[in-house]
Amino acid sequence: MNNRLTEENINKLKEELEYRMTVKRAEIAKEKMIAAAHGDRSENAEYKEACANYRENDNRIQYLLNMISTATVIEDENIDKSALGVNSKARIKFIEDEYEDVISLATTMDSDPENMCISIESDLGKALNGKKVGDIVEVNAPSGQYKVEVLEIL
Repeated sequence: MNNRLTEENINKLKEELEYRMTVKRAEIAKEKMIAAAHGDRSENAEYKEACANYRENDNRIQYLLNMISTATVIEDENIDKSALGVNSKARIKFIEDEYEDVISLATTMDSDPENMCISIESDLGKALNGKKVGDIVEVNAPSGQYKVEVLEIL
């Protein structure tokens, strides 16, 4: 996994990791202890829920550790403003439909596809990353291939 993240993104991940490893784990351990005191664990819904919460928290901790350890830090001063990259905004045209739209490229953490804030790890984001005005790219998406032209970097 190659996660291109800003220092701010990584700090948010580290904060969440610290919270989950200390506060959240302690809360869940207390829930398990209280639920276990209610008797037979095989038919104890509260205990089973606490165990499920523990697994969910532990899975999230593993995910956060992986995100942090595989992150490539993107620094603002290293971003080429003449080409598309993280925090770039551009007007693009979908060639086959003759449809134009304004998109923003963002890290995976900051992406919001519904508002055309596209992750640089997505198919469209990978195709547009590093491109300049006038470039036409072919996007290989699960739904099929399509071409996009960079009309303007905003």
